[in-house]
Amino acid sequence: MDVTLHTPDTIYSPRHVPSWLFLAGAAGAVNGVGFLMCEQFVTHVTGTATRLGLEWPVVGLVGEYAAVVLSFVAGAAASVVAIQARAARGQRPRWATPLVSVAALLTGVALAGHAGAFGRFGGSVAADPPPVALLSVLAFAMGLQNAAVASTTGLAVRTTHLTGPATDLGIHLGTALVGTEAVRRAALRGAALRGGKVAAFVVGAAVAVPLARNFGFLALLAPAALVLAAAALSFTTNWSPSDFPFRLEPGRARPSAPGSRHR
Repeated sequence: MDVTLHTPDTIYSPRHVPSWLFLAGAAGAVNGVGFLMCEQFVTHVTGTATRLGLEWPVVGLVGEYAAVVLSFVAGAAASVVAIQARAARGQRPRWATPLVSVAALLTGVALAGHAGAFGRFGGSVAADPPPVALLSVLAFAMGLQNAAVASTTGLAVRTTHLTGPATDLGIHLGTALVGTEAVRRAALRGAALRGGKVAAFVVGAAVAVPLARNFGFLALLAPAALVLAAAALSFTTNWSPSDFPFRLEPGRARPSAPGSRHR
């Protein structure tokens, strides 16, 4: 089933590139706030799975780490179902639904945490209630986000981790060194996007420090706002795909909205 929203042209358009950076920055902030809350990451599935293996003799810890990993996977699955279920019925997909859900989850965690539902911010990992509940909700949200972007860009863009983008960055740079002029230009464009996502993730984590220090759980409202901005900019199909911030010449047909062929 072809329900891809973005093509290579729209992925690199001036309108949509900021969205990928916003989402990478949001993931960096969520990961940073998660670590500052309870000294564990939520988008780093590789690290969490490694901890799961290292702690296998401790049944309780294994269960907690497994819950976080499975929550990320469940979020990814839910994202695809939310988009493809309507397409399977011949209806227009609601592309923004997963990202709006991410923003709602982050906002809910921020408000619940501020009200004391997750204990003291920055408390012990052994606090009551256990951090697995908090980490699982955040991991689910990040799975939603990553799959929403990956599944609608033909798996070309991912925003919640850096291993893939860093690998792609190296591949593009290597290609630029040995390719023809046209290949070099395309490779450098790809390298710029991947490098930008890495930088945005780092900046998001860095900004999380003063936000968490001053606002505690409410720091999660900042990545929620970034996710909503990306959803409005790149997952609202009433706008044409690539003309922002440019205007079409008079008399020239306006391009159809992405995804219109799937109505």
